[in-house]
Amino acid sequence: MTDMRNNRILVDTKLFSTWLPKAPVRRSVVLSGGKPMPPGRATGGTEPARSRERFLQGEPVDADVRTSILSSWRRSRSLGLSPDQADLPFREDFDRDGRIVRAAVPVLDQLQAMFAGSKMNISVADANGTVLLRRFGEASLARSLPAFQRVPGFVFAERVAGTNGIGLALAERQLIRVHGAEHFAERSQRSACRALPVRDPLSGRIEGVLCFGYPSSAEDPALAITLRKAARAIERRLLGQSSARERALLRAYLDTRAEASVGLHRTIGVDELAPVLHPHDRAVLTERAAELISSGQRAAVDVYLFDGRRVTLVSRPMTSGSGVEGVAIEAVLPGSSARVPLAAPSQVDVPPGFPSDLAMVTTAPPPRLAPAVAAPGRLSITALSRRLPDVARGLFGTVGRGRVVDDQPDSPPQARELVMVGEPRVGTYAVAARRRLELLSEASARIGTTLDVRRTAQELAETAVPRLADFVTIDLPEAVLRGEESADPRSDLHRTVVHGIRDDLPFSPVGEQVDFGLTTPQMRCLTSGQAVLEPDLKAAAGWLAQDPEHTERLLTHVHSLIAVPLAARGVVLGIASFYRAQDPAPFGDDDRSLGLELANRAALSIDNARRYTRERTMVLTLQRSLLPHDLPDQDAVEVAHRYLPAESDVGGDWYDVFPLSGTRIGLFVGDVVGHGMLSAATMGQLRTAARSFAELDFPPDEVLTHLDNLVGRLDREEPAAGTGVIGATCLYAIYDPTSQQCTMARAGHPPPALVRPDGTVSFPDLPAGPPLGLGGLPFEAAEIHLPEGSQLLLYTDGLIEDRHRDVDMVLDKLRGALAHPEHTPEQTCQTVLDTVAPAHPGDDIALLVARTHALDPHRIATWDLPADPSRVSEVRAAALRQLADWGLDETAFAAELMLSELVTNAIRHGAGPIRVRLLHGRTLICEVSDTSNTAPHLRRAASTDEGGRGLFLVAQLAQSWGTRYLPEGKVIWAECGLDGA
Repeated sequence: MTDMRNNRILVDTKLFSTWLPKAPVRRSVVLSGGKPMPPGRATGGTEPARSRERFLQGEPVDADVRTSILSSWRRSRSLGLSPDQADLPFREDFDRDGRIVRAAVPVLDQLQAMFAGSKMNISVADANGTVLLRRFGEASLARSLPAFQRVPGFVFAERVAGTNGIGLALAERQLIRVHGAEHFAERSQRSACRALPVRDPLSGRIEGVLCFGYPSSAEDPALAITLRKAARAIERRLLGQSSARERALLRAYLDTRAEASVGLHRTIGVDELAPVLHPHDRAVLTERAAELISSGQRAAVDVYLFDGRRVTLVSRPMTSGSGVEGVAIEAVLPGSSARVPLAAPSQVDVPPGFPSDLAMVTTAPPPRLAPAVAAPGRLSITALSRRLPDVARGLFGTVGRGRVVDDQPDSPPQARELVMVGEPRVGTYAVAARRRLELLSEASARIGTTLDVRRTAQELAETAVPRLADFVTIDLPEAVLRGEESADPRSDLHRTVVHGIRDDLPFSPVGEQVDFGLTTPQMRCLTSGQAVLEPDLKAAAGWLAQDPEHTERLLTHVHSLIAVPLAARGVVLGIASFYRAQDPAPFGDDDRSLGLELANRAALSIDNARRYTRERTMVLTLQRSLLPHDLPDQDAVEVAHRYLPAESDVGGDWYDVFPLSGTRIGLFVGDVVGHGMLSAATMGQLRTAARSFAELDFPPDEVLTHLDNLVGRLDREEPAAGTGVIGATCLYAIYDPTSQQCTMARAGHPPPALVRPDGTVSFPDLPAGPPLGLGGLPFEAAEIHLPEGSQLLLYTDGLIEDRHRDVDMVLDKLRGALAHPEHTPEQTCQTVLDTVAPAHPGDDIALLVARTHALDPHRIATWDLPADPSRVSEVRAAALRQLADWGLDETAFAAELMLSELVTNAIRHGAGPIRVRLLHGRTLICEVSDTSNTAPHLRRAASTDEGGRGLFLVAQLAQSWGTRYLPEGKVIWAECGLDGA
């Protein structure tokens, strides 16, 4: 089976075919020792030797050395180990007949036969790194090797031996390979090894390490397959030891029960009740039985079933003839009648694949049971304070004829049967496994309830404490908190969560940046992408070296650590650190697996929250960029506004304020249906279109008609696979400070709130109008008089509509918040948000408050005249006098020219009567109205044309000019600054 010619190793896996399920395998794998392996990070050529020298000299070698080896080198150096250190600790008191030894001896004997004649050194070490067994393929090898490589008892733990196969397998807790110069100690430079932890199949704990040592020139990849098969064979023998103990306990119970039941009637077991038991009841009984076994004490549990019946589980400590200590769990069913004699089997064997920690006794169909009066699901546990008198001497004390003998002579007959038998240690593992499953199930419901990165991280910590750990810290990059991907998570970590059973531990506070050293468990888990377990923090050199003063204070509280990377979809999100404090037992591999599973689930939720945060930030940025940033300077109203995005998503709410001709002001508020990028983009289109239509001086109902057509067109232009129908609601109001009249129209939008100067609050009954996008339905406008000092509140439905609140009650609350006419618009906005807005808005809220002002009548001048050209000079003269009275002499020349041209055009092309109005506000506005609907147009006059230059002159002198249509006729206006043309 082996051939050492030319230093070759021939590995035949046939011997191990009985240890694993049969599967197609390569019968042999041969690698010539004379042919070097390809150089690289994992080889034993010159590159690892050079890398090791550079590492010892303090030079960077990250790209040239495997992560596990480099981490071990760093830990070895932080422990103060020297590469030329020659002595290893030797223990004479190691257990030469422990479980791992008994399980490994036959397997090692077969391996020795397999590798006969080769330079293979096979060893088994315990969980502390102490070598317990040695086997050699070549007998002479045992005499030629130094003592630490041939004599059991030497300790190869990494903390004393540096980087080696056994120590690194215990540190990394997985299959590893160390080749040549990858060893930290110089004494091992000429050899290679592969090592694999051996675990107890029941508990999952590492019981020891199986290690193959061989010359560096004899590397063979097939050794990994052989090593795995051999380790599984040892683990199967460990399971066999536990199975034998469980069978001995069950055999002892049945033998004792058979003796006690001579001449007795048969009792009732839980398995008999299976057909009539609710599945939940059966699961509860099994779980409670496992808990009683794990306690290892004499106790009773009253379990109330779903239908009100009661079953009492009684635990009986017992010892088998071979000295195995265990617990038997019996079910006691009050009031049951005994029927058939019990036939106890004389031999008990656990079939292959049957769980060795649970031994069940099945029985015949169930009897009728009278229901007990109890609350479903109620559970009470009481320790048995009184000892049951013995009728038949045995392990279980009191077994009577058809009933359990009690201290009370008149107690009703009770049936009893075995439910489960096992050792407390095994029961503890079973209970722990069930609780781990419960924790994972609970984590699915508790982690990720929101799309907030910080909250999701907090939920992970709250789920893990105290079920898994006593303290949890979570560190995330600042970029992840913003919804982005971190370019280098190792240099951008910030403490995001600190949670535990107490608040007084000296962990870095939330918000502080944390810097982990290269040898710390946290940085190792980030680098490797795997969970890192430090069972004993007092021996964790990398963790201790990070900040000696800080870690020393922490060590007075915590003693074990699991560092887990938070990664999802290829993105590294941060680190979760689980600390144990109260439980003296260190974390184990099962805890590490559980922490990793929790972290993986949380990482997906955190990544979802991060992506959502990024998308929400983008949409919110777009939304805010499309809203007005600075409101225009004007004297018609005093305005305040607020925009509050929804917690879950950003919608398409908007508001706008823009000046119109004749010192009027336009107020807009709207809401696009839906949320997300499409709604925000549609909002931008609607706001731009709404302002454009309004600046054409269309009345409110016509503006809504144009917007309705636009929304319908946008909806038709959406592809068939789009996100749905586009729709919107809005309200448009025009306030004229010269008349204190406000014209409003709405399209499916909530009506405004009006606060009059005396504090009266009302909601004007405007025609509702259909939402935008339905098409074909008219919109109506209404006109309301607003005394000076009135406040007009425009808002979106997110302010008042909430599925948890009644709309009428919200409107009453809004009425109360607005009944303060002395408040400024800013104060009104804040009061409404504080008292009326929902605490957790599910929809956007846009709010606009406008306090009205009136234009002083002394700043308004009006003249009526017939369509007679001879009257133009009179109007010019009257206007000049008025401008002089206002102190606008510098503006008089430009105003006179504009007024003359506008009046002349009205007389020549319009219809009388004609009205002229001057408005003195921030600017001077000249208006000329007539009853004709013919609009003037600016054109370029040819050199031979006698006319066509009047509007051109007006356009040159005025800041702006335009036409506004009235129910009867039109108004042509021009605006110029107060400092002249």
